[in-house]
Amino acid sequence: MTAQRGAPAPVGSPVSRVVVTVDGIPMSALLADAGDPRAVIVALHGGASTSVYWDCPGRPRLSLLRAAAAVGFSVVALDRPGYGASAGHAAQLAAPRRRVELAYAAADRLLAGRPTGAGVFVLGHSVGCELAVRMAADPAGPDLLGLDLLGVGLSGTGREHNPAAVPVLAGWRPDTGWPRRGAGLRELLWRPAHAYPDELIGGAAIGSPSPPYEATVVDGWAERDFAALAARVRVPVHFTLGEYEPVWLAGLAALADIAGLFTASPRVIVHEQVGGGHNLSVGLAAAAYHLQVLSFVEECMLWRGGRRGEEP
Repeated sequence: MTAQRGAPAPVGSPVSRVVVTVDGIPMSALLADAGDPRAVIVALHGGASTSVYWDCPGRPRLSLLRAAAAVGFSVVALDRPGYGASAGHAAQLAAPRRRVELAYAAADRLLAGRPTGAGVFVLGHSVGCELAVRMAADPAGPDLLGLDLLGVGLSGTGREHNPAAVPVLAGWRPDTGWPRRGAGLRELLWRPAHAYPDELIGGAAIGSPSPPYEATVVDGWAERDFAALAARVRVPVHFTLGEYEPVWLAGLAALADIAGLFTASPRVIVHEQVGGGHNLSVGLAAAAYHLQVLSFVEECMLWRGGRRGEEP
C-alpha cells in the first residue's frame, strides 16, 4: 500500500464513541479520526478499565487519541472483547483465538471506507498486551506496521514479578478483576501518587469489571504463552516500562530479557519512561510516552517504506 500523507486534525479534535456488530456481538470503541491519516493505531486497554484509558478524562493533553490525531494519525481504541458493549457476551469469548478474530474484525468494520495511510499499528497496555501480542503473532500479524507494548500488569508481558507485588496478586478474583484485598491492588497499581493527577488515583474514572476469562489469561500467560507467541512476531516491537512499574521487575536487565523473546522481529526497542507508573497513559508522564509511541510509528513507516521503495 502506498503511504498517504494525512492532514493533521486540529488540537482538541473530538473523540467519538462508535459501536459495530461482529457475528452478533456489539463491539464498542473510541475513535479519533484524522481524516486522511498517515497511519492508524489500534489501542487495547488493560484490565478493569475501558477504552477511556486512552482519552484521559479531564486531561486532553494526556490523551493518546487527541495527540495522535493532532499529528495526522487516526486511533481506534477498542473496548476489548468482554468489555464495553460486548460485556454481556463475555462467556462466548474464553478462547484466545476468538478474541483475536473479533478484535481484527471489529477494527476492519470500524475502518471500513476510511483511509488507513501506511497501515495499522497495534498498541497494548497491561493485560491488553496479551491480545496485542496474539494479534501480532497471528497469520495476519505481518501485515501490521508494528507493535507497542506499554507497561505490564497481572498478565502483562513481564517475566518476573516484583517481590512486593506477590502477596497482593495472590488473591486476584476473576469476577471483579481485583483481589480479595482489592484496596491492596489499587494501591499497588497507582503508586506513586505523584505520578498521577489526584482525581485519577484509584482508577474510578476509567474503571470497569473484568470478564471472567481474564483469570485464565493471568494464570498462564507469563509462564506458558508469552515467550512462544513473542517468537512468532515478525514486525518491529517497542516495549515500555514505567520508571515506577510496581508489578514486574523493571530496569535494563528486565527490559533486555523481554526484548530477547522477540527473536523473529526485525527491530526491538525497549524504553523506561521517566516519571511513569503502571497506568502510564493516564499519568503525568503520558504526553512524553505518547510522543515515544508516535515516533516509533513513524519509524515503522520508514522501515516498511524503505523495504518497498516507498516514501513514508
